[in-house]
Amino acid sequence: MQGEEVKINSRDYWFKIVEFLQQNWALIDETENGEHIVYFFCDTSGVFDQIEFSTLAEAEQNLIRNGFRRYSEDIESQKFIAYPNPPFLRREHPNGLIYSSGKFWK
Repeated sequence: MQGEEVKINSRDYWFKIVEFLQQNWALIDETENGEHIVYFFCDTSGVFDQIEFSTLAEAEQNLIRNGFRRYSEDIESQKFIAYPNPPFLRREHPNGLIYSSGKFWK
């Protein structure tokens, strides 16, 4: 539901530069049943999509394959890009569910 808070425990940020001065962000949380959800959000902490994976390794491999980088490992980007902070709120993306639909996901 639009505007609903999304509780995300992880702070291991992943990012993908999509346009000049615009990034898409991702955090991976483990579910109660041991699966992993990748939450996708914008620079203003609006969660616009999510995808579930069986394992953490599978989630990370898919993020890498789709052009995301781990923020903590990219020292150069940390100099000019700041990650979004909670609270994370459910928001619609102008192009819909861009990752879980497969539109921009390999």
